[in-house]
Amino acid sequence: MEQEINKILGVSESFFAPQRILEFIFDKEKREHIFNELRRLARYDLSYDMFHEYFQEEHADRVKKKQDFTPTSITKLINNILGESNSYFECACGTGGIVIGAWNNNRMKYIPWEYDPSRYFFELEELSDRTIPFLLINLMIRGINATVVHGDTLTRQSKGVFFIQNFDNNPLGYSEINVFPYTRLTEKTFNVNFIEEKYPNHTESNVFDYIETNMIFQR
Repeated sequence: MEQEINKILGVSESFFAPQRILEFIFDKEKREHIFNELRRLARYDLSYDMFHEYFQEEHADRVKKKQDFTPTSITKLINNILGESNSYFECACGTGGIVIGAWNNNRMKYIPWEYDPSRYFFELEELSDRTIPFLLINLMIRGINATVVHGDTLTRQSKGVFFIQNFDNNPLGYSEINVFPYTRLTEKTFNVNFIEEKYPNHTESNVFDYIETNMIFQR
């Protein structure tokens, strides 16, 4: 599948994939075209992380960061134990394998047109620069609502915070992407300390109205 993914992403080698993703993910038309192609490649089965082996073999830093992703069997076991929950938190979430399992368990409780994406919210944190782009795709292609902190869970040093929102609340639709401003308010809200402004100022959905309505700042 590596060659097929590389072709869809428009890279000659998987090494270039993370940077390439950041080049198109803020362009709605370009990214949704790529999302459509990735869906077709997966035969429209989004119940698993198609980037699991692709990333682990080519991008995971097993020596310095001890990156080894959770096996699918363990992912299923964890989500069966946890059961359904409207809120979800995970640090060091990688490309989102366990998150995808939780999302899939939630949606399978409904017939497709009765699944309500706004019913569920995910709070996620991940350290790796090379992992974040794949995590963002995995969330957006599934229409998940989430905040993503790119940073160290222990030291709270961060390079950015994202708000991923299925603005149309479409059970079969894609999410939009927003970058929280690099301000003291954002740092206070997410208990982080920005050490780099890695991402552009980018807002697609009415992010602050949503935040106020759902009281994300009331922490």
